Amino acid sequence: MSEEISLFTRHAANPILSRKDWPYPINSVFNAGAVKLPDGDTLLLCRVEDRRGLSHLCAARSANGVDGWRIDAQPTLMASPREFPEEIWGIEDPRITYVPELQQYAIAYTSFARGGPGVSLAMTKDFRTFERYGVIMPPEDKDAALLPRRIGGFWAMIHRPVTTLGAHMWISYSPDLRHWGSHKVMLEARRGGWWDANKIGLCSPPIETEKGWLVIYHGVRHTASGSIYRLGLALFDLDRPDVCVQRGDSWIFGPEAPYERGGDVNDVVFPCGQTIGADGDTIHLYYGAGDSCMAMATGSIRALLSWLDSNSGTADEMGF
Repeated sequence: MSEEISLFTRHAANPILSRKDWPYPINSVFNAGAVKLPDGDTLLLCRVEDRRGLSHLCAARSANGVDGWRIDAQPTLMASPREFPEEIWGIEDPRITYVPELQQYAIAYTSFARGGPGVSLAMTKDFRTFERYGVIMPPEDKDAALLPRRIGGFWAMIHRPVTTLGAHMWISYSPDLRHWGSHKVMLEARRGGWWDANKIGLCSPPIETEKGWLVIYHGVRHTASGSIYRLGLALFDLDRPDVCVQRGDSWIFGPEAPYERGGDVNDVVFPCGQTIGADGDTIHLYYGAGDSCMAMATGSIRALLSWLDSNSGTADEMGF
């Protein structure tokens, strides 16, 4: 049985960004990728939904990652359906990974068109100009992030296709970031009454630790009054990231605050990014709340790993 502890603490200033902060008319801002820039600023690449219902990406920068946000006066990355028809209904939910080998940031995002959501990739050095790679994982697929280094000589991408097997987390490999194969299931949605029994997917990009790749993932439970999005933890082998070493048995963070319980979509906490403090331990987790605004919570890598040690069940206990 899991102990009742608080692994993440909500910031008192939440929500830290909402539509009232935007320099142009929008409906909502949520599900932002996050990165700490070389100049010390925190950059959030936010999903912004306009009043048509279509999404684009817009950058907000802050010296302390909480307030004083400097928001691009115009959309930072717009859908480009003429060149990339898979973006005809917008682009969503970016995850940002800095890749030292390339000295660039890789942005995996969801492109939305008639065939459904797919995974697209773009590269940038400055969040001003972007090189689009187009769709790299065809529909229906989303919740993707690139690992920051090669695994066995190949790039690795975590993503969430919907197949006849269900909505599980997969990992795929590529020699060039364009052609992908060696697809493997890395974590399955549990069955029955579990909090993550209906579908799961990656939240923010994996965190490399000495013990393995630490992954925060979301689980969805369908109830009589709708779906609830909560967060869980899993740890994967450093050299074989398709191998799950530990998986938490209970959720660690769920919608409780009013801005999480209500919104365009009720009962949703959905992180797409985090930054790590100068101490190498503090996590600033940036999450969309209610599909309507951005919030931040703070935690500790050491505490998350310690919790996994105490709260990981066997495969039978975990409902596999």
